[in-house]
Amino acid sequence: MTSKLKDLKVYTTYPHTCSYLPNKEATTLFVDPRQNIDVALYTSLSLVGFRRSGNHLYRPHCTRCNECIPARIVVNDFLPNRSQRRTIKRNQDIHIELCDSILSQDAYNLYSKYITLRHADGDMYPPTREQYESFLNNALTCTEYYKFKYKEKLLAISVIDVLNDGISAIYTFFDPDIEDRSLGSYSILWQVEYAKALSLNYVYLGYWIKDCQKMSYKSLFKPLQLYKKGDWH
Repeated sequence: MTSKLKDLKVYTTYPHTCSYLPNKEATTLFVDPRQNIDVALYTSLSLVGFRRSGNHLYRPHCTRCNECIPARIVVNDFLPNRSQRRTIKRNQDIHIELCDSILSQDAYNLYSKYITLRHADGDMYPPTREQYESFLNNALTCTEYYKFKYKEKLLAISVIDVLNDGISAIYTFFDPDIEDRSLGSYSILWQVEYAKALSLNYVYLGYWIKDCQKMSYKSLFKPLQLYKKGDWH
């Protein structure tokens, strides 16, 4: 870490049940929420594996497990595979628009449906307005919201943070009834192109866990760099 990062005040949680791996305990390291986080500091934290959730910047800090590995796409080296090219072609009729917030009822309804049908076994279930606004509508100055629409129908929403070196993919949720469009993958493919347009080098995908099926999709975006032993490989 740089000297500026070493001066940050951080806190750890008590061990708690891991959300991703059965029979595992997790501990999380949080940056002091009173700390003023500008884009430069946020970028530096991302470079050493931190993520944002609401107004919290955190990373795993487990004593007996190192399975949560930060992952990022190298934008300029990325080439979509055959399946991803089909996904891009299949979604050429989608209109993507930047919006100020996702507080509208239709946005929350989409989120609620997504969590209920896709993540009923996770710690975000059951969805609530309070949790939704705390998690996704608690934006920083670098946060952007994008709605993916077919005609007037809302299909998906992506929340991203634009850092100095890349895009941090905070969260994407979509209509789980529309499976043929592969909307989750399409949102990442779009973020790669957006990063290119901004002359940024990376799309940060959060944590990848080898034995977690829900995270297996991240390994399909190659080349994928992983943060291990203090550096990106």
